[in-house]
Amino acid sequence: WSPGRGKMNLKSERRGIHVDQSELLCKKGCGYYGNPAWQGFCSKCWREEYHKARQKQIQEDWELAERLQREEEEAYASSQSTQGAQSLTFSKFEEKKTNEKTRKVTTVKKFFTASSRAGAKKEIQEAKAASPSIHRQASLETDRVSKEFIEFIRTYQKPGQDLYKQCKLFLDTMSHKRDLSIEEQSECAQDFYQNVADRLQTRWKVPPEKVEKAMDEVEKYIMTRQYKYVFCPETTDDEKKDLAVQKRIRALHWVTPQMLCVPVSEEIPEVSDMVVKAITDIIEMDSKRVPRDKLACITKCSKHIFNAIKITKNEPASADDFLPTLIYIVLKGNPPRLQSNIQYITRFCNPSRLMTGEDGYYFTNLCCAVAFIEKLDAHSLNLSQEDFDRFMTGQTSPKKQESDSFSPDVCLGVKQMCKSLDLLSQLNERQERIVSEAKKLEKDLIDWTEGITKEVEEIVEKYPLEIKPKGQALAAIDSENVENDKLPPPLQPQVYAG
Repeated sequence: WSPGRGKMNLKSERRGIHVDQSELLCKKGCGYYGNPAWQGFCSKCWREEYHKARQKQIQEDWELAERLQREEEEAYASSQSTQGAQSLTFSKFEEKKTNEKTRKVTTVKKFFTASSRAGAKKEIQEAKAASPSIHRQASLETDRVSKEFIEFIRTYQKPGQDLYKQCKLFLDTMSHKRDLSIEEQSECAQDFYQNVADRLQTRWKVPPEKVEKAMDEVEKYIMTRQYKYVFCPETTDDEKKDLAVQKRIRALHWVTPQMLCVPVSEEIPEVSDMVVKAITDIIEMDSKRVPRDKLACITKCSKHIFNAIKITKNEPASADDFLPTLIYIVLKGNPPRLQSNIQYITRFCNPSRLMTGEDGYYFTNLCCAVAFIEKLDAHSLNLSQEDFDRFMTGQTSPKKQESDSFSPDVCLGVKQMCKSLDLLSQLNERQERIVSEAKKLEKDLIDWTEGITKEVEEIVEKYPLEIKPKGQALAAIDSENVENDKLPPPLQPQVYAG
């Protein structure tokens, strides 16, 4: 997929952003959605390619080890002849060995991250101690998720017990693999998902819909507990990519919807609300800990985009409408840690969610949107290179799109005057609408006051209020002042003499 490919049939004949459905699919032709993070492959095909590269690397490591062992034996044999030449031979051997290892690490860098940084990661984590409030929040959320998972597996009886046992075993295993590269940890998680799903289906004969529900709960349980170890780890360049994308989006603050051919009119209140909700959802993604919850934020954002397009165009949105609008939402929202979230979902989400369904479709489009932003140039925005450079450096800012009714011969002053008159006309209409609504509100308040007053008067007239004269107050029986109560004297005890 490349930015700015294809054309859209617009009145202004501007070249828009177009991506065919086939371009979102795996380039191996398996029918599942691909991903730029997997070099265009789907999760399944990428793992196959990863295993091939891993086996090749293991074979090369064996060959390297054998060659180094032979050279070491030769160096040792030659050292027996001359004691003085021993140090020189050994130093040359060590230098050659170091060069070989350095070359090997560089060759396989795209598949593995140097494990030597694991110690640095541990030191950095010890140096940067998190605040107690963060620890308390993480602990509370972990405890809550653990209780929910235990309650869930109780409904599965024996399969649930086996499921809990497998999850505990996986978490114990991962605790001993913290020094591995993030790609290897991701591979362990993906293997675990596959093994658990197969075990539920083959051994316990669990129906497919219950298997899917169980896998969602498994992902929620294990990834909540693993989140702080595998999200944006120090051994990767995720944070560096986050800062680069954030800086890039800030530099593109001048991009307008017209440049991207976005079919959304924010002047419509409902559409403006949808845009705000879409931006809120894409920003909220960073606050979630479970990959499935992060995907849900992307899906909600995308649905708000489709609704905004539908309201604006008064017809269902197409893929050619959706992708430019998603790019505009990302540029306008500048979500925090965007690359880290995408990498986290790619590495640790249940692969079945990314390969098919609406979650996979929307996530693939988000990856395409980020790739477009990273490669965005003058050609993709229908601009000249000079204008693009001036906008990027902040020398000038783009003006509002001019009306197509002007001919090329019209001078700039006339164009500006017409645009000002058009703006004044819109402001005048808006002011008249506000005054009309204010008068209507005033009339409604007056009518409401008069109506309430009339109802009260009718009720008082129908049920007149009679004020009776105040009667003589009765004294309490146990009162000390009994002089005027006209009560008989209290009974006196009588002595019986009979």
